[in-house]
Formats: sequence, structure tokens, C-alpha cells
Amino acid sequence: MPQSPSKSSSDLDTLAINTIRTLSMDAVQKANSGHPGTPMALAPVGFHLWQNHLRYDPTEPLWPNRDRFVLSVGHASMLLYSLLHLTGVRALDHAGKPTDGPAVSLDDIKHFRQIDSKTPGHPEYRMTTGVETTTGPLGQGLGNSVGMAMAARWYESRFNKPDAQIFDYRVYALCGDGDMMEGISHEAASMAGHLKLSNLIWIYDSNRVTIEGHTDLAYSDDVETRFKGYNWNTMHVDDANDGAALEAALNKAKATTDKPTLIVVKSIIGWGAPHKQDTSAAHGEPLGVDEIKLAKKFYGWPEDSSFLVPDGVYEHFNEGIGARGKAARDAWQKSFDDYAKKYPDLAKEFAQIEAHALPEGWDADIPTFDADAKGMASRESSGKVLNAIAKRFPWMIGGSADLSPSTKTDMKFEGAGSFEHDNYAGRNLHFGIREHAMGAICNGIALSNLRPYGSTFLIFSDYMKPPIRLSSIMEVPVIYVFTHDSIGVGEDGPTHQPIEQLASLRGVPGLSSYRPGDANEVAESWRAALSEPHRPACIIVSRQPLPTFDRSKYASAKGVHKGAYVLADAENGKKPQVILMATGSELSLCVDTYEKLKSEGIAARVVSMPSWDLFERQDEAYKDSVFPPDVDARVCVEQAGTLGWDRYVGRLGSQVVMHSFGASAPLSDLKKKFGFTPEHVYDEAKKQIERVKTSHQE
Repeated sequence: MPQSPSKSSSDLDTLAINTIRTLSMDAVQKANSGHPGTPMALAPVGFHLWQNHLRYDPTEPLWPNRDRFVLSVGHASMLLYSLLHLTGVRALDHAGKPTDGPAVSLDDIKHFRQIDSKTPGHPEYRMTTGVETTTGPLGQGLGNSVGMAMAARWYESRFNKPDAQIFDYRVYALCGDGDMMEGISHEAASMAGHLKLSNLIWIYDSNRVTIEGHTDLAYSDDVETRFKGYNWNTMHVDDANDGAALEAALNKAKATTDKPTLIVVKSIIGWGAPHKQDTSAAHGEPLGVDEIKLAKKFYGWPEDSSFLVPDGVYEHFNEGIGARGKAARDAWQKSFDDYAKKYPDLAKEFAQIEAHALPEGWDADIPTFDADAKGMASRESSGKVLNAIAKRFPWMIGGSADLSPSTKTDMKFEGAGSFEHDNYAGRNLHFGIREHAMGAICNGIALSNLRPYGSTFLIFSDYMKPPIRLSSIMEVPVIYVFTHDSIGVGEDGPTHQPIEQLASLRGVPGLSSYRPGDANEVAESWRAALSEPHRPACIIVSRQPLPTFDRSKYASAKGVHKGAYVLADAENGKKPQVILMATGSELSLCVDTYEKLKSEGIAARVVSMPSWDLFERQDEAYKDSVFPPDVDARVCVEQAGTLGWDRYVGRLGSQVVMHSFGASAPLSDLKKKFGFTPEHVYDEAKKQIERVKTSHQE
């Protein structure tokens, strides 16, 4: 079906739209896996947005002032891959510089959903240039888009000047019925409306079909009324194929200056496939060869063609988004070059942000804590460390899910301020009681190259597991601060006492978890976590006071950077008869036991293990130096579940851990009930020594 660029613009628009549709159908069919119906329905929406509105230069995909496009309806990935291919987006090299190669080639599209391809089933950040965020679980992309819009407003407040508007980009998110049903969409939309993020535009594909069938099986929300209640601007387009209506809606959305916008677009899933359109059969499976032929016939397409890009389509996109995007970026670059001459310090700061660098002297004020038997809660020391760092780290922003007085994560120094609709320069983020959205928003902020943190009680990490997991998949350095880390929560009881959460977090690949044992370990945990630009971290701290160890007597807390280290050892280089190991508040129990054993002439070793994953990244020689293979008598102590500890104590080692949920009582009573006392740990150590002695005699 060869076409010529001399065709009318309207004809070329239709040709380009149908190219998106047919590429999507063909890719899913060849893979024998995927979701063809939504790309077929939304091809006009994607086309009009990218061709005429999205401020994006395909030759410079990381241009800082580009508009962001988030495909929250990630199963419709072929829509995005088709757009990346047809608009000529350039691939980036490992240094983030554009190459001469395409981000998505036609061959990549032919290898949709295949091993190591650039076109996985759901778009993945870092894998495919032009993918702004990894979207899989529905609703996550919406939360990300709110974070991106917040970051954009922060950039405007930080860097724009009356004579230099450096940042003014928008964030577009394309979502569907599934996104709207997920609870995170409510949380994210509520927050965006409260913050009046008028640079945020969601396009809602209301095709009314999900996997089980039509949405009236389970869903009858009046979405527009709901969003009006969130303080959003709402409008609707009755037919996704009505280009004029789409253009009018997008123009009106861009002109809105006081609130975010939701555009509800009515579409027909699988549009053009005569037997499967408007059915769940078009949602999550290939259409089939015969149905594809009929759909192509409906589009006026060669029925036996495969992966056809007709003459004129590439050129049409190049003359649209290509030319428009390049002109916008060239103008911006000239403005930024002038800006750098007028405001060199701010330009330098922005260059550091783009390079994922840490500001000079960022850790210079981190306190060193003196020995103190009474000590302080590690949430308290964490708050002190956070404030010392943040004062020197201008692009570090964050907050809590309505818990900053408890998590101690508010920035209290002059100028920190609160991020609100009348002060986008504020650095304290108030997420409200929206843990799930908090995690996704933090991911969006991190994807914008700022350094965010979010905090809540450890038990509520369960409410935000999907974004934590996605932080790791994307390798974005969000810091999650989790307090109230154990049965130390006390009277609030088992509903608020985390047991299995530590094991769950430790099980996430690429996520560093730190549970420091005193104030100086807290300081080093923050230092270690922030030093990794492509790895998220959890810093897990206590409500109850922890003694601060005398570091002139015990080893330096810098051992945290190895994940686990020998805190106290047998005197005169003796081989320890027993190894005591712990994290967090239980570390002091091991130290108390060590001192008692030492007074009896028994050689013992205490190993502090604040970060298991960091320890496992060390070489075998170091790990053997901490845990000599020939020392079998071992005791671990942690107010959490048992899972994972057998790796370090061995099958016959003793585990002073939680084997049940907690209880509602004062902490002193809980310690006795569950065995977290110096006496019990001492008894277990002696039993281990005797066990090994007996086995050697035998």
C-alpha cells in the first residue's frame, strides 16, 4: 500500500494512525502473546498527542525540558513502541548520549516480548530509550506521573528566573479502566488535585472492557464526577477516532492553569476487527491471522502485508513532532546557555543533578554520636542525620504518609518549607495517609533525577510493596524510611508490630535494607544508601531508645559499609567459641551477653548485620573473616521472623527471633514473653557452646 508524502495531511494522519494499529496487531500475532486491542483503539490518541502536542525531540530523548509521556496502561506497550519507532527516537548509549541507532527498530518490533528484546511485554525504564518509567501493575504509572509533575514544579521554583523560564514541561499519562479501578489512582488523583498540578494531564481510555468482559460486571463509577470532587478539570471525547475533538480537548487541557486535567476518551477496544472489537477477546490475546486480515481490509490495508510502514509515514512524523521538537529544544538550549552565563551556580547545580552526582560536602555535617548507655531511638538519630544531610543537599526532598512527627523525617532547617500549591519550592512533602501513592510518587520524583525519600511505619511497607519493587526494577535511588520497626511498638499490638516485613524487604533483588543498631550505624546507613545513585534503600529504625556504643571500645560503625562487621571480638586474637549476631535494637543484647561471657573467660564475637544484601556483595574472604566456617556455635537475635537467618547461624544454630505475631503490652513485658532478654540470649549462647563441645567429643 505505497503512499506518497504528497498526500493531504489528513490522509497522512490516517495512514500513520493505521500504521500504529497494524504494527501492534502484527507484533502481538508474531509473539503469540500480548494485548492488541488497546493500541488499536488508542492509536488516534497516541498519534495526535505525539504529533501535535508532546514537546519532545526524538533526536535528544533526555532533553531536560521535554514533556513526559507515561503509558500507565502498560499492557498496551505496542502503542508506545510503535510511536518510538515511527517518530525516529534515537537510542542512548551507556553514557546517556544519543546514538545514530533507533530506540526501537522495526526488527525490535518483530521481536516483541522475546528474550533480551527492547520491546518487552510491559515498557521498562533503562531497557528502552524513550520509556520514561516501568509500568506493569496498573495505577503505578499514574502515581509516577504525579511525582514527575511535582518534580517539574520544584524545578520551576528552584531554577526559573523572571528573565529565564528554563522549566515549563508537562506530564501526560495514558490510563484505562483498570488503572481507575485500582486504589492507587484515587490516592494519586486526590493528591494531584490538592496540589493543583495544572501541568498534569491524564487521558483516560474508557473502552469499558477488561479481561473478564464488559466493565459493568464490576464497575459503574461516574469517573468525571469523581475527578471533579478531586478538584480536577474534566472533559470528554465521545469517539477516539474524532481527531478534531481530541485536538480541542488537548488544547483546552494545556490552557488550564489552576488544576490538573482528566480527558475521558470513549474508545472501542480492537477497533476495526469485525468479530472481536468491543470484546474481551481483543484485550489479552492475539487476534488471529484471519481476524487481522479482516481488520486490515477494514483499514484499507494490504491484507497479506506484515509489519508494513507505508511510504510517507516516517516523513510525516519527522515533519511533525520531529521538526517541532527540534525547534523547541534548540530554542531551549540557547536560553539555557544564556542562563548558565547569568546564573553559573544554578547551572552547575543542575548539571550535578543531571549527572546523578552528590553535592560537594553533602555529608560534612553528619554527626558523630558519643557513647551513651541510655542512647536514643534510632528514629531520633535518623532525623538528626537526615537534617544534617538535607541542609547541604538542595535537591533532596521528601516526607511521610502523615507521620513525620513520629518518623522524624521533617526537615526543620530554615528555608526547607512545605511543598504546597502556593509554595512548590518547599522540600517537605506531605503525602497524607496515602502510603501506596507515596511510593509511586517518590519513584516519579527519582525518575526526574531528584533524590526523594518517603517514610511511614514498617508495618505499612505492605501497603507500598509494588512501588518499592519497581524502584528496584528501575534502579532508581528512592530512600524509604521505615520506623516502629519491631514489637518495640508495644501497646499498639500485633496489627502494628512488624514480623515478616524485614524478610519481605530483604527478598527484593536490588533493594538495600539497613537496620542499624545504634546512632552511629544510623549515620553510616544514610551515608551508604545515598552513595548509591542507582539503588533504592530502606532505612529501618526504632521507636524505642538504643544505647550508643563506645566506639573506642568497639569497632567503628564504618563497618556498616560492608553490610556486616565484627563489632566486638575475642581478646588477643583468640578463636571465638560462639558468634552472636543481630541487627537493630537487639544488637545491645548481644553486646551484653558478650561482656558476660568475656567476664567468665569465654571467647565470643559479636557481629552487627545492619544490611544483609550489602554483606552478600562482599567477597568470600571478607565473609569468612566475619563468620569463620569452623565456628559452629552461633546465635542470632532479631525481633522479626526467622526466615533467612539459617544462612548465617546454620541448621543447628540458635535463633532468638519471633515465631508468632506480637501482643499488646508494654515493651518490657513483650521482651520477657518472647525471650529478648540478656539472660535468654546468654543461655542460648552457652547451649551453643556446649552443643559444639559435645559434638567434638563424640
